[in-house]
Amino acid sequence: MNPHCQLLIPAGDFDGYIFDCDGTLAETMPLHYKAWLALFKEAGTPFVFEEDYFYHLGGTPTAEIVRIFNKKYGTDFDAVKLAHQKEDLFIETMHELTPIEEVVALARSYKAAGKPVSVASGGMKPIVLKTLEMIGLKDFFPIVVTPEDVERGKPFPDMFLLAAEKMGTKPEKTLVFEDAVTGIKAAQAAGMQYAVVPHPSVRGNANPVKPYIEA
Repeated sequence: MNPHCQLLIPAGDFDGYIFDCDGTLAETMPLHYKAWLALFKEAGTPFVFEEDYFYHLGGTPTAEIVRIFNKKYGTDFDAVKLAHQKEDLFIETMHELTPIEEVVALARSYKAAGKPVSVASGGMKPIVLKTLEMIGLKDFFPIVVTPEDVERGKPFPDMFLLAAEKMGTKPEKTLVFEDAVTGIKAAQAAGMQYAVVPHPSVRGNANPVKPYIEA
Protein backbone atom coordinates (compact mmCIF):
# COMPACT_ATOMS: atom_id res chain seq x y z
CA MET A 1 0.00 0.00 0.00
CA ASN A 2 1.26 3.46 -0.81
CA PRO A 3 2.93 5.08 2.24
CA HIS A 4 0.73 8.15 1.77
CA CYS A 5 -2.34 5.97 2.40
CA GLN A 6 -1.46 4.40 5.71
CA LEU A 7 -4.40 3.34 7.80
CA LEU A 8 -5.65 5.58 10.56
CA ILE A 9 -5.98 3.25 13.55
CA PRO A 10 -8.31 4.45 16.31
CA ALA A 11 -6.54 5.09 19.58
CA GLY A 12 -7.06 2.61 22.36
CA ASP A 13 -6.14 -0.86 23.54
CA PHE A 14 -8.16 -3.51 21.74
CA ASP A 15 -8.57 -7.12 22.79
CA GLY A 16 -9.36 -8.52 19.35
CA TYR A 17 -9.37 -7.64 15.66
CA ILE A 18 -11.81 -8.45 12.87
CA PHE A 19 -10.83 -8.14 9.22
CA ASP A 20 -13.03 -7.99 6.16
CA CYS A 21 -11.50 -9.95 3.28
CA ASP A 22 -12.24 -8.43 -0.14
CA GLY A 23 -10.73 -4.97 -0.45
CA THR A 24 -9.27 -5.18 3.05
CA LEU A 25 -6.88 -8.14 3.20
CA ALA A 26 -6.93 -8.93 -0.51
CA GLU A 27 -6.98 -6.71 -3.60
CA THR A 28 -9.98 -8.47 -5.08
CA MET A 29 -12.58 -5.77 -5.61
CA PRO A 30 -11.59 -4.91 -9.22
CA LEU A 31 -11.73 -8.64 -10.02
CA HIS A 32 -15.15 -9.01 -8.41
CA TYR A 33 -16.41 -6.04 -10.43
CA LYS A 34 -15.07 -7.59 -13.63
CA ALA A 35 -16.92 -10.81 -12.77
CA TRP A 36 -20.19 -8.95 -12.15
CA LEU A 37 -19.93 -7.15 -15.50
CA ALA A 38 -19.32 -10.43 -17.32
CA LEU A 39 -22.21 -12.09 -15.49
CA PHE A 40 -24.74 -9.36 -16.21
CA LYS A 41 -23.66 -9.11 -19.83
CA GLU A 42 -24.14 -12.87 -20.22
CA ALA A 43 -27.52 -12.70 -18.47
CA GLY A 44 -28.70 -9.85 -20.70
CA THR A 45 -29.69 -7.59 -17.81
CA PRO A 46 -31.56 -4.34 -18.59
CA PHE A 47 -29.21 -2.31 -16.41
CA VAL A 48 -25.55 -1.39 -16.03
CA PHE A 49 -23.77 -2.09 -12.75
CA GLU A 50 -21.96 1.22 -12.27
CA GLU A 51 -18.58 0.97 -10.58
CA ASP A 52 -19.40 3.54 -7.88
CA TYR A 53 -22.54 1.60 -6.99
CA PHE A 54 -20.56 -1.63 -6.92
CA TYR A 55 -18.21 -0.20 -4.30
CA HIS A 56 -21.16 1.23 -2.38
CA LEU A 57 -22.50 -2.33 -2.08
CA GLY A 58 -19.14 -3.72 -0.99
CA GLY A 59 -19.55 -6.34 1.74
CA THR A 60 -23.13 -7.14 0.73
CA PRO A 61 -23.67 -10.92 0.29
CA THR A 62 -23.49 -11.90 -3.38
CA ALA A 63 -27.02 -13.28 -3.63
CA GLU A 64 -28.37 -10.20 -1.86
CA ILE A 65 -26.87 -7.98 -4.57
CA VAL A 66 -28.91 -9.90 -7.17
CA ARG A 67 -32.03 -9.43 -5.03
CA ILE A 68 -31.33 -5.71 -4.80
CA PHE A 69 -31.24 -5.48 -8.60
CA ASN A 70 -34.37 -7.60 -8.93
CA LYS A 71 -36.22 -5.18 -6.67
CA LYS A 72 -34.69 -2.10 -8.28
CA TYR A 73 -35.40 -3.08 -11.89
CA GLY A 74 -38.29 -5.53 -11.60
CA THR A 75 -36.27 -8.51 -12.82
CA ASP A 76 -36.69 -12.02 -11.46
CA PHE A 77 -33.24 -13.57 -11.67
CA ASP A 78 -32.58 -16.57 -9.43
CA ALA A 79 -30.39 -14.92 -6.79
CA VAL A 80 -28.65 -18.07 -5.60
CA LYS A 81 -28.00 -19.37 -9.11
CA LEU A 82 -26.57 -16.07 -10.34
CA ALA A 83 -24.48 -15.72 -7.19
CA HIS A 84 -22.80 -19.06 -7.87
CA GLN A 85 -22.28 -18.15 -11.54
CA LYS A 86 -20.69 -14.87 -10.53
CA GLU A 87 -18.34 -16.58 -8.08
CA ASP A 88 -17.35 -19.09 -10.78
CA LEU A 89 -16.38 -16.15 -13.01
CA PHE A 90 -14.39 -14.63 -10.15
CA ILE A 91 -12.54 -17.89 -9.53
CA GLU A 92 -11.26 -17.75 -13.10
CA THR A 93 -9.41 -14.50 -12.27
CA MET A 94 -8.15 -15.37 -8.78
CA HIS A 95 -4.61 -15.87 -10.05
CA GLU A 96 -4.51 -12.09 -10.50
CA LEU A 97 -5.29 -11.14 -6.88
CA THR A 98 -2.69 -9.76 -4.50
CA PRO A 99 -2.56 -9.06 -0.76
CA ILE A 100 -3.01 -5.58 0.66
CA GLU A 101 0.33 -5.71 2.39
CA GLU A 102 -0.15 -3.07 5.09
CA VAL A 103 -3.31 -4.73 6.40
CA VAL A 104 -1.85 -8.24 6.23
CA ALA A 105 1.20 -7.03 8.16
CA LEU A 106 -1.04 -5.62 10.88
CA ALA A 107 -2.94 -8.90 11.15
CA ARG A 108 0.34 -10.76 11.52
CA SER A 109 1.60 -8.34 14.17
CA TYR A 110 -1.57 -8.61 16.24
CA LYS A 111 -1.52 -12.39 16.16
CA ALA A 112 2.18 -12.43 17.03
CA ALA A 113 1.35 -10.28 20.05
CA GLY A 114 -1.12 -12.92 21.21
CA LYS A 115 -4.28 -11.03 20.27
CA PRO A 116 -7.15 -12.98 18.65
CA VAL A 117 -7.86 -12.23 15.00
CA SER A 118 -10.76 -13.20 12.76
CA VAL A 119 -12.34 -12.60 9.36
CA ALA A 120 -15.93 -11.48 8.75
CA SER A 121 -16.64 -11.32 5.03
CA GLY A 122 -19.74 -10.97 2.89
CA GLY A 123 -18.35 -13.49 0.40
CA MET A 124 -19.20 -17.17 0.12
CA LYS A 125 -17.10 -19.18 2.57
CA PRO A 126 -15.30 -21.40 0.00
CA ILE A 127 -14.31 -18.29 -1.97
CA VAL A 128 -13.17 -16.43 1.15
CA LEU A 129 -11.06 -19.39 2.29
CA LYS A 130 -9.52 -19.72 -1.19
CA THR A 131 -8.79 -15.98 -1.27
CA LEU A 132 -7.01 -16.19 2.08
CA GLU A 133 -4.99 -19.15 0.80
CA MET A 134 -4.02 -17.22 -2.33
CA ILE A 135 -2.53 -14.38 -0.27
CA GLY A 136 -0.58 -16.68 2.02
CA LEU A 137 -3.04 -16.74 4.93
CA LYS A 138 -4.32 -20.31 4.72
CA ASP A 139 -5.23 -21.42 8.26
CA PHE A 140 -3.94 -18.09 9.63
CA PHE A 141 -7.37 -17.02 10.89
CA PRO A 142 -8.93 -19.58 13.25
CA ILE A 143 -12.29 -17.82 12.91
CA VAL A 144 -13.87 -17.02 9.52
CA VAL A 145 -17.46 -15.78 9.56
CA THR A 146 -19.50 -15.47 6.34
CA PRO A 147 -23.21 -14.94 5.60
CA GLU A 148 -23.84 -18.69 5.83
CA ASP A 149 -23.12 -18.44 9.57
CA VAL A 150 -25.68 -15.78 10.49
CA GLU A 151 -29.28 -14.81 9.86
CA ARG A 152 -28.40 -11.35 8.54
CA GLY A 153 -25.33 -10.20 6.65
CA LYS A 154 -23.82 -6.74 6.52
CA PRO A 155 -24.92 -3.95 7.10
CA PHE A 156 -26.44 -5.74 10.10
CA PRO A 157 -24.02 -6.38 12.99
CA ASP A 158 -24.56 -10.15 13.22
CA MET A 159 -21.32 -11.23 11.55
CA PHE A 160 -19.10 -8.95 13.62
CA LEU A 161 -20.89 -9.86 16.84
CA LEU A 162 -20.47 -13.57 16.10
CA ALA A 163 -16.77 -13.10 15.30
CA ALA A 164 -16.23 -11.20 18.56
CA GLU A 165 -18.14 -13.87 20.50
CA LYS A 166 -15.94 -16.58 18.99
CA MET A 167 -12.82 -14.56 19.87
CA GLY A 168 -14.09 -13.95 23.40
CA THR A 169 -13.94 -10.16 23.09
CA LYS A 170 -16.48 -7.45 23.90
CA PRO A 171 -17.69 -5.26 21.00
CA GLU A 172 -16.29 -2.07 22.53
CA LYS A 173 -12.87 -3.72 22.80
CA THR A 174 -12.88 -5.10 19.24
CA LEU A 175 -11.48 -3.24 16.22
CA VAL A 176 -12.81 -3.83 12.70
CA PHE A 177 -10.87 -3.30 9.47
CA GLU A 178 -13.20 -2.49 6.56
CA ASP A 179 -13.13 -0.89 3.11
CA ALA A 180 -16.85 -0.60 2.35
CA VAL A 181 -19.73 1.51 3.61
CA THR A 182 -21.84 -1.60 4.19
CA GLY A 183 -19.21 -3.09 6.47
CA ILE A 184 -18.61 0.17 8.30
CA LYS A 185 -22.33 0.44 9.03
CA ALA A 186 -22.22 -3.12 10.38
CA ALA A 187 -19.30 -2.24 12.66
CA GLN A 188 -21.15 0.83 13.91
CA ALA A 189 -24.28 -1.24 14.56
CA ALA A 190 -22.15 -3.73 16.50
CA GLY A 191 -20.75 -0.96 18.70
CA MET A 192 -17.23 -1.49 17.41
CA GLN A 193 -14.59 0.99 16.33
CA TYR A 194 -13.19 0.61 12.83
CA ALA A 195 -10.26 1.47 10.57
CA VAL A 196 -11.03 2.31 6.95
CA VAL A 197 -8.94 0.72 4.20
CA PRO A 198 -8.81 3.25 1.32
CA HIS A 199 -10.44 2.56 -2.04
CA PRO A 200 -7.84 1.23 -4.52
CA SER A 201 -8.21 4.31 -6.73
CA VAL A 202 -6.99 6.60 -3.93
CA ARG A 203 -4.19 4.53 -2.46
CA GLY A 204 -1.73 6.55 -4.49
CA ASN A 205 -3.29 9.83 -3.34
CA ALA A 206 -1.71 11.77 -0.49
CA ASN A 207 -5.20 12.72 0.69
CA PRO A 208 -7.29 9.55 0.74
CA VAL A 209 -10.98 10.10 1.27
CA LYS A 210 -13.07 8.37 3.89
CA PRO A 211 -16.19 6.61 2.57
CA TYR A 212 -19.39 8.54 3.02
CA ILE A 213 -21.45 7.15 5.88
CA GLU A 214 -25.11 8.06 5.98
CA ALA A 215 -26.41 9.28 9.30
